[in-house]
Formats: sequence, structure tokens, C-alpha cells
Amino acid sequence: MTGSIKDRVAIIGMGCTQFGELWDKSRVDLIVEAAKEAYEDAGVEQKDIQAAWFGNYYDTTGLTGQGLAGPLRLQYIPVTRVENACATSSDALRNASYAVAAGIYDLVLVLGAEKIKDQGLSGLAVRNLDMNGLIFSMTMPGMFSMLATKYFDRYNISPQDGKHMLAHVSWKSHHNGTMNPKAHFRREVSIEQIMKAPIIAWPLGLFDCCGVSDGSAAAIIVPADQAKKYRDDPVYIKAMQLCVAPADGSTTVKYDYTHVESTYRAGIAAYAEAGIKNPREEISMAEVHDCFSITEAVTMEDLQFSERGKVKEDIESGFFDLDGGLPVQPDGGLKCFGHPIGASGLRMIYEMYKQLQGKADQRQLKDPKLGLTHNLGGQPPHCTMFCGIFGKELG
Repeated sequence: MTGSIKDRVAIIGMGCTQFGELWDKSRVDLIVEAAKEAYEDAGVEQKDIQAAWFGNYYDTTGLTGQGLAGPLRLQYIPVTRVENACATSSDALRNASYAVAAGIYDLVLVLGAEKIKDQGLSGLAVRNLDMNGLIFSMTMPGMFSMLATKYFDRYNISPQDGKHMLAHVSWKSHHNGTMNPKAHFRREVSIEQIMKAPIIAWPLGLFDCCGVSDGSAAAIIVPADQAKKYRDDPVYIKAMQLCVAPADGSTTVKYDYTHVESTYRAGIAAYAEAGIKNPREEISMAEVHDCFSITEAVTMEDLQFSERGKVKEDIESGFFDLDGGLPVQPDGGLKCFGHPIGASGLRMIYEMYKQLQGKADQRQLKDPKLGLTHNLGGQPPHCTMFCGIFGKELG
């Protein structure tokens, strides 16, 4: 279809390292490990790769494609480094897919990697200059906590009930993470523990915040009509939308702090591209950007999985649990799989890929048809948003 990526590109191989505090591994080690798994999964060799895209946020090698070419010893092929905050490796896949769909390349590598723990950061670094040149001193937990306080107020949710809703979000991700051997955190945590945890930025406590991790993930993509030459169960790209806000949300009183406009618009565009009319019924599963528990809750409404003001009922009824109507974060999400910024987008897609192939082991869902991934790069008032949809069948 002209003007659409739908069914024009397929993923034939993926790799993903364990995420965590990987003190005994370098960024080079992680890149090589993810690429090796992807090559073996696709049944290709490195010499077959025609071009590569590299997603990385905290690059230390000169901010170029050398960050990937060096570790893998890629031999003079085009390598493009992409950085788009937390949407970095999703956008790397998007750019690579357009090149394949355009007929420029037939076999390319996309890889995202991040080595954050060695940098001594206690959380994500905040660049205290907004897009309008104004200095501010807001932390990430502080900014996202405003979604929660305003949401509670707008929909008349008591602080205790609101905390309980958010605790269920994190409880569900911890439960799913116990079944994922590559997740950073693999321990059950009770709703009571989550609600009583130390406060980071009220109402967000320790367990409402995702982990900051090291890790890498990779994908091999080809034109869709060539995919079956490599494997019987490729995964097809149905939609890839990137929506970037005009950076005005933090400087206007019109922003309501109960939704993220970029998510809503990216979802609308992705559904149109994929031909989806009823997301709540047609999407089988989702991996969304749960940097904080409230982010996931609000995202459910922005992506039209829940009605406005009604996500609390869906969360607490178990609709988004692993055995619910629309499982969200089947691999544990950012909350438990971890969040190495440059690798997170591809990690989400890795889970969709495995689920659609029926290879997700203990957390495998029953016959999923379509999976959605969502990345939020930045802060609620102004951010970059990726929304992708993936399926196991053409058409």
C-alpha cells in the first residue's frame, strides 16, 4: 500500500541480552551477544548484512555509527546512529524498515544498546533546558507524578484508591517478570509492599518506578515477500508511527496532565496504517512505556484500550493481566525487564516477536494475532512517541 509500511517488511531474526546491573560485561559484550543471537535466529551471517542502524542514547564513541561498526567489525557498510530518547531503537527500526521497503536493501541489522550502570547514575539524567530554551528543575519522577495527582483529582479517585490502582500495575509487571529469565527484576512483590514502599515523588513510590539497566537487543529485517525464504514464522510489520509534540505543553495552562497527546495521536495513526477499527478487541497484547506506573495507566486510555476515566476498573478487574482480555507487559515491561534507554524499544518488539511465534515459554499467550509496542521519549507535556504494530500473518 502506497504511503504505508504495512506488510512491506518482515522481522526474520531477533536477539536480546539479559537486562540488569551487568558489571562484568561491557557495552561491546552486550552488542556482540545481541547480534549473535539475532544472526543465529535468522540463519544469516554477518557478511550478509548490507546496512545497519544503531540506537544508543549515552554513546561514548563519538556519537557515530562507529559505536556499532567497531564492536561487530562491520566491513565498510553504511551504519546510521539514531537517538530519539526512549524511542531510540524503535525509531532505528523504523528508519531501517523504510530503507528496506524502498528497495534499497534486502537484509539489514538494527541494534540498540546501552551501558548505563557504569556511569554512576542513580536514575536518568535530566537535561534542565526545555525545547523553548527555558531552564527548569523538574525530575522525571516529579514530572510524571503530576499525571497521577491530576488524574486522581479529575476522576474523583481518593489517594488510597489511586495508590491501589497504581500498585496493581506494578504488581502485574513483577508477576510477569518472574517468568522471564532475561528480566532485570524477577521477584514477586505484593500490592501491600508496593503501597507501603518509600515515596519517590508522591504518589509514586519505589515500586512505581522502572529500573535503569544495561542491555542490548537486535533485529534482522528483510522485504516481506522474501521472509519465508529464511524461516516459516517471520513477524510482519503492520504499522510504525512516530509522533513528536511541538514542545508547548509545559508552557501553556491548556495541558490537562491526565493524558499524553503524542500517545493518542501516534495510536490513531498506527491503527489507521494497520487497518484496526477496535484496538481493545483487535490488539492481542501490548508492551507500553511504563517508566512509571501512572504512565502505563494513562497510556491505556490514550491508546483506546480503556475509556477515559475508566482505566481503574480495567486494571483492577485484571483485564491487562497475563490471563486477561488484553495482556500488557507480558515480559515484565520497563518496570521489571529494565530500561537501558537505547535498547528498550527493540526489547519490547523482541517480546512481540517471541509471543507471535509461540516461543515465550511460561508467559506464552494463547494464539496472539497482533502485538503493539509504545515508547514515550521525554516528558508528558512534550515528548516523542513511537507506536508500532506487529503480526504473524500477511494481510
